[in-house]
Amino acid sequence: RPEAGGEDVRDGQTMQGQTTPTCIRQGSFYRDDGGTLSGDGRPNLSTLNSVVLEEELAAKRKDANRKGNFTLLIVAISGACKAIAHGVNRAYMDNLFGATTNINSSGEVVKKLDILSNDTLVKFLCESGELCLAASEEEEDLVAPAAYLTGEFVVTFDPLDGSSNIDAGVNVGTIFGIYRRISDSGPSGRNPGNVKDVLQPSRNLVAAGYALYGASTILVLGTQNGVNGYTLDVGCGEFMLTHPHMKLPERGMIYSINEGNRCNWDTPTVNYVESLKEVSETRNPYSLRYIGTMVGDVHRTMCYGGIFMYPADKRAQGGKLRLLYECGPLGFICEKAGGRASTGKIDIKDVVPERLHQRCSIYLGSKMDVDDAELHYRLTASPYQGWG
Repeated sequence: RPEAGGEDVRDGQTMQGQTTPTCIRQGSFYRDDGGTLSGDGRPNLSTLNSVVLEEELAAKRKDANRKGNFTLLIVAISGACKAIAHGVNRAYMDNLFGATTNINSSGEVVKKLDILSNDTLVKFLCESGELCLAASEEEEDLVAPAAYLTGEFVVTFDPLDGSSNIDAGVNVGTIFGIYRRISDSGPSGRNPGNVKDVLQPSRNLVAAGYALYGASTILVLGTQNGVNGYTLDVGCGEFMLTHPHMKLPERGMIYSINEGNRCNWDTPTVNYVESLKEVSETRNPYSLRYIGTMVGDVHRTMCYGGIFMYPADKRAQGGKLRLLYECGPLGFICEKAGGRASTGKIDIKDVVPERLHQRCSIYLGSKMDVDDAELHYRLTASPYQGWG
């Protein structure tokens, strides 16, 4: 609140000499962080849907010919995330822990919650009327809605990242990326899409996001306008804006990598990680934090800065993590928050996918930290391409 005698603006009019908030509109006090304060100073936070709708209306005022309803698509995705969060929270009571006998397209054992999460996202997306095609880490082929529900957007997703940690109660999450289709939707807007609509580099992303299921359910959404974080209010069932305008510091003091794979790393990775442990006159050594759930490690990096790494190595010379479902979307979010995402050699956004389940090496986080990692790749050649 301003000091007594400060200037106040109400609907564009100035009021002098009163103890009032700096900006009043419809009974709420605007805050610098994007939320509002009610008349008694309590938070009055915006919802995910209202923020996205406002951005879409602004975009359509600039381009009245924009096709598709982005807000409806986000409503569908956030609705699916709420249902998945409920399943994760009820997993012990509803016998949703443990593995099935299925193996997914990546050769990994499928957990019960993997199936629930995948089926939930597919159902919400296909019934939204905005989906052209979807690609899931858990599906061998593309997912298409009924012809009369075909829309303008392509969604790639990892329905439950970190599912190997489910039985231990460790944080898990959902990752998604949203593109506009390349193929023409036709006069009706219902023409079917094709695989080229999906195999786009992440520089073409319209938006990307992740939901983190833990002590609270957090949904972080990155668009061309920046990155905002929302927390699920279980009382009203809405995602409320709690982390507006998320920004990464230029450098952090935390690194995140599976050091158990050190014996398989290339020389640039070994040298870089060793440099993080060194003490100098200008800084202390970095701290190691590693959960083993990419979405959890990346969310911590988004909050505190630093770098997350999953490099290519002897066992996975093309990288381990999926380009379309994990590296691309999370790299997009990181860049929109002022950070960087790289394979160690080139930006993630410049890697053009050649197949649905293509893998990729990744260094993601604060800009200066990723720059340092790339420097080691320029100084010492790696035998591994880092994607493919």
